[in-house]
Amino acid sequence: MIPDVSQALSWLESHPDSIKGIRRGIERETLRVNPNGLLATTPHPRCFGSPLTHKWITTDFAESLLELITPADDDIDHLLAFLSDLHRHTSRNLGKELMWPMSMPCKIHPNQKIQLAQYGSSSLGQMKTQYRQGLKNRYGALMQIIAGVHYNFSLPLSFWKSWADLYDERCEKEIISAGYLQMIRNYYRLGWVIPYLFGASPAICSSFMQGQTSTLPFEYSENGMLFLPYATSLRLSEIGYLNRSQNAVDITFNNLEDYVSSLKKATQTPSKRFVMMGVKDKEENRIQLNTNILQIEDELYIPIRPKRVTRCGEAQSDALKLRGIEYVEVRALDINPFSPIGITSEQIRFLDMFLIWCAIAEAPNIDSFGLLNTRKNWDLIITEGRKCGQTINIDCQKTQHLVSEIGKNLLYDLNRIGKILDNFNKYPNYQKVCQNLQKFFDNPNLTYSGRLLPILKSNGIKNTGLSLALQYKEKFNRESLEVLKTHSFINEAKKSKINQEKLEATDTKIQKLDTIYTIYN
Repeated sequence: MIPDVSQALSWLESHPDSIKGIRRGIERETLRVNPNGLLATTPHPRCFGSPLTHKWITTDFAESLLELITPADDDIDHLLAFLSDLHRHTSRNLGKELMWPMSMPCKIHPNQKIQLAQYGSSSLGQMKTQYRQGLKNRYGALMQIIAGVHYNFSLPLSFWKSWADLYDERCEKEIISAGYLQMIRNYYRLGWVIPYLFGASPAICSSFMQGQTSTLPFEYSENGMLFLPYATSLRLSEIGYLNRSQNAVDITFNNLEDYVSSLKKATQTPSKRFVMMGVKDKEENRIQLNTNILQIEDELYIPIRPKRVTRCGEAQSDALKLRGIEYVEVRALDINPFSPIGITSEQIRFLDMFLIWCAIAEAPNIDSFGLLNTRKNWDLIITEGRKCGQTINIDCQKTQHLVSEIGKNLLYDLNRIGKILDNFNKYPNYQKVCQNLQKFFDNPNLTYSGRLLPILKSNGIKNTGLSLALQYKEKFNRESLEVLKTHSFINEAKKSKINQEKLEATDTKIQKLDTIYTIYN
């Protein structure tokens, strides 16, 4: 049913210090909304500094889509305190505006124009905005304002040295990268457990579907809401934050060389659909960076990505090829509406255990066809995951297995990992997570989506979202900062503005936008 990891777990129990020092980072997106529940039309507040160069507070697709970013951290409590401080500072400087507490957007007026994120006059800043123009023209603006939480995770070097007997530095890049790719392959096979447990978008506002069609059998509520009775995460569904065009290129995770090659190919291969769109409109305004399957590598929308911190001007694929995989970016998390900061320590601890399990469980190579087949399980869980007696198929086998049975078997393994992690802090926090989440498999109504849907059906998306947003704003505004200081935010805002000005000053008259665009053609 799931790989037998008993030997690997026994090894881990005899080498507990190998997983001491896990590092994590969080990127939380949230829409700014007005007190009436409509999308804010104001620009990104100048008091936050430059979204192009600010380390912690920036924008994603739109001016109204905030992104709050923590540094990498090896302490969960400190990480969440840092993220909470970002929310406290942001909330206090939004005036009457609120941070929308759900992944799927608030009510969108049919005639409302969604302002693309603006990054100044530098070539880099204009390229980032024009890239977003391409996203808007390719997929529509509504899809791009769906918010999520990205979880960045890395295992300590001590783990890889012990696990792979890594003592030859010449092999370090290859062995660690292979280990992370094994983690990713297992994530594809069993990662649907994340939307099952934590998916929190079982419904959407009907305004989100303006001009769109869907094959999903939506039900309608009296308060203008569309929903699926057993859905977990419509954010990850066919109407959500998804890029199906990547299927045109064989992107696999069997070895680093092939992954990098496929990623580069996707940014260099024209798409028939995007060629028909062209690069400029009749007025010679650029409507996308290029006509390739991916304009740039960031356009690869997948549930998990191998990553490495890049150097100035360096492409992600080049960084990976030169220095190997440094961490993974988990992208399947909905905003948790039951948490003021969109994520909880329970979710973090589950992800820690699950990703460690994915690293030690055997993971045979999987081709692009196999990856597409894993998507069938994800789609089933996303749209019907809470259905009583739901079954799925593992690795194209004929036998169907109960989701609840798979989940409980997985949690049995995770509990052994949790016991090791708990020994570092002398509290059974990880084991308590396993005990609590087992109830989610016994009763799907206890999952995030199972708890949220009855509230949405009773109160509607707008009222539910506004009520939570107001509650969280009041909380943030009365709380004191924990790990950051007010002057830290003031200094970072000033520094970001200075760095943007430096970028704009170094652009020569010859450095026109088209010079930048040639990099992506």
